[in-house]
Amino acid sequence: MTSFLASSRVPMLLVLVLFTLTSLTGSSLGNFYQDFDIIWGDWRAMILNDGELLNLNLDQASGSGFQSKNEYLFGKIDMRLKLVPGNSAGTVTAYYLQSKGSAWDEIDFEFLGNLSGDPYILHTNVYSQGKGEKEQQFYLWFDPTADFHTYSILWNPQRIIFYVDGSPIREFKNMESIGVPFPRYQPMRIYSTLWNADDWATRGGLVKTDWSQAPFTASYTSFNASNACVWINGTSSCDSNNFSPPAWLSEDLDSTNLDKLQWVQTNNMIYNYCTDAKRFPQGFPPECNMS
Repeated sequence: MTSFLASSRVPMLLVLVLFTLTSLTGSSLGNFYQDFDIIWGDWRAMILNDGELLNLNLDQASGSGFQSKNEYLFGKIDMRLKLVPGNSAGTVTAYYLQSKGSAWDEIDFEFLGNLSGDPYILHTNVYSQGKGEKEQQFYLWFDPTADFHTYSILWNPQRIIFYVDGSPIREFKNMESIGVPFPRYQPMRIYSTLWNADDWATRGGLVKTDWSQAPFTASYTSFNASNACVWINGTSSCDSNNFSPPAWLSEDLDSTNLDKLQWVQTNNMIYNYCTDAKRFPQGFPPECNMS
């Protein structure tokens, strides 16, 4: 490092500033060694390509998983995933934000495997204070096993938006004013796991995991949390006097993205808790009655 600085004449102050910004906002380069810890599965979770790729594996003995080193309180977070190919029935690849404790908050992407040739189901949910039951499910409009695709969460004090390849698929607004809890007080880590859930994941548990196809592998790359507020020792990196509030902290859907959201929900949504009258015979949750 010293010889590089001397030969290139990079000011030491600039290096320190860049290091500080990276530490505060998270790495935009998606290095899994720097950004994540393996928490489950031993060798079944592998970081490859100098930290640019992470694979999770599932076999009959165990699944695997990882978590972010940082906690975040609001952010716009991207990850590119390539899901388990072939006969993935019974498997679940979960990618989510979650806080600690019994009254936890959580923002979920879950990918429910299926038989070869049948579409994956993308399951989304939002928990606040330990209560969820806000599921929406979608068929994706592409094969999520053929290549990497970007799955993003925008989480600010006003709303949560789920994105797939830059297109919004779901918006959950802050409706605390009508008594609906919203996750905005607890910092959360990023988690991902690959696990066996053949008691419910595929056709309600009718289709079981075919272990002759194991190991099952899901791959991750291009993690980006540079647009997120890192929570360190009770303080948010976005509260620094040296930074203006980022635009995403008050971001909304413009007319173009509202049209995209409507298209996905009209053409690809297969379940919405707000239309499941059998589940809520006494009346829908209050947020379902808001336009």
